[in-house]
Amino acid sequence: MTMAMSPTTNDTNNNLKKNRIQVSNTKKPLFFYVNLAKRYLQQHAEIELSALGMAITTVVTIAEILKNNGFVKEKSISTSTVGMKAQTKGRTVQKARIEIVLEKSEKFETLMNNVQHKASTAKAVVPPPTTTTSKTPAANGNAEEEKK
Repeated sequence: MTMAMSPTTNDTNNNLKKNRIQVSNTKKPLFFYVNLAKRYLQQHAEIELSALGMAITTVVTIAEILKNNGFVKEKSISTSTVGMKAQTKGRTVQKARIEIVLEKSEKFETLMNNVQHKASTAKAVVPPPTTTTSKTPAANGNAEEEKK
């Protein structure tokens, strides 16, 4: 049984969610999405990560990184299939879809403050330039003193 999704008012509203991150496995690196999710969580109580097909593993990895580092708690996971028109043949193809809803953990703000504090101190502390001096007698011009 093939079910093609037709855009409904509900689907259109869901696509306009301000706390949804639609992940692609070809466009951006993994930690781009991890950092984006943290920024979204600073503005929203929860975020939704969604992906189709091969990008599903990327979404699961992002969610696990955020969860294992204590930034979020898992609220819900839903999977489905979506009928999409194939680009080359014009026929409907079924694609797997996942949506993971994550909510801020109780320690989210503390963790973010720690991360921001470490980043600001790392930028503020600039080590002095190191100079190397040669210990060979010929380089210092003190060949006689070095032999004694």
